[in-house]
Amino acid sequence: MTLEGVARSARAHRLDVFGALHPGPEDHAPAGTGTLVLLGPHEPGFWAHVTAEPEFHDGAPDPVDRWSGRVIGALALALGAESLFPFGGPPYHPFIRWALGSGQCWQSPVSLLVHDRAGLMVSYRGALAFKERFDLPSPAPNPCNTCVDRPCLSACPVGALGTEGYDLDVCHAFLDTADGSDCLSNGCAVRRACPVSQAYGRLPTQSAHHMKAFHP
Repeated sequence: MTLEGVARSARAHRLDVFGALHPGPEDHAPAGTGTLVLLGPHEPGFWAHVTAEPEFHDGAPDPVDRWSGRVIGALALALGAESLFPFGGPPYHPFIRWALGSGQCWQSPVSLLVHDRAGLMVSYRGALAFKERFDLPSPAPNPCNTCVDRPCLSACPVGALGTEGYDLDVCHAFLDTADGSDCLSNGCAVRRACPVSQAYGRLPTQSAHHMKAFHP
């Protein structure tokens, strides 16, 4: 098995490799893990694919998480790996730490994670822990280093996200107003402002789904 082989298998389910690492003891990966492979939505096309799956038509809650558990669990079984998820704990896995060590993700100027392909729309649906130690590519360049305008710093209409971090209360209060409907319908204005996010292909309907979960 290789990292590209994992990617090919994942893309059959509209998932993709969002980074990988050889974890050390400080990363708190399962014992004996040689390579951790992080999986995220493969765009364009992820949302059309996942919303056609059974989890979106059975009336039960958390369809994206349940779909991720089923599909990534099956991938792990087929590939000889262990499946790990950023939901459903305990145990709770340090996905942010893994992301920052994966060679494809960094902390953005507004403190949110930023990915080399997904930008500020990055999300992790799960991870695969392999006993094997795969060859890994060189780290990707951090897109923030060449982003001259840094629109993320000024995109929030109420300044809830900026260099000082995230003011959750201000964000929720704004979403309760008529002016907040754009963020609720299309996704966080800061995430959308990122040039890399804009090239990623994530649909507004997916962002609206997650925003509804964030701000019912």
